[in-house]
Amino acid sequence: MKSTAIINATLIGFMIGIIVWSVAKNTLGLFTLIPLFIVYKLITNAKKGETLEEELEE
Repeated sequence: MKSTAIINATLIGFMIGIIVWSVAKNTLGLFTLIPLFIVYKLITNAKKGETLEEELEE
């Protein structure tokens, strides 16, 4: 569970870096939307993992 959280945090940071770079280059488009979608999916997946972890602790 901890390794998954570390990998998710790394991927989210990388994707946010891509988004910031894309916005700085003034290229709003598909290259910005794909990382946004991936970050959204990673965050929602992490929330599901938290509920699973709570169930396992009980």
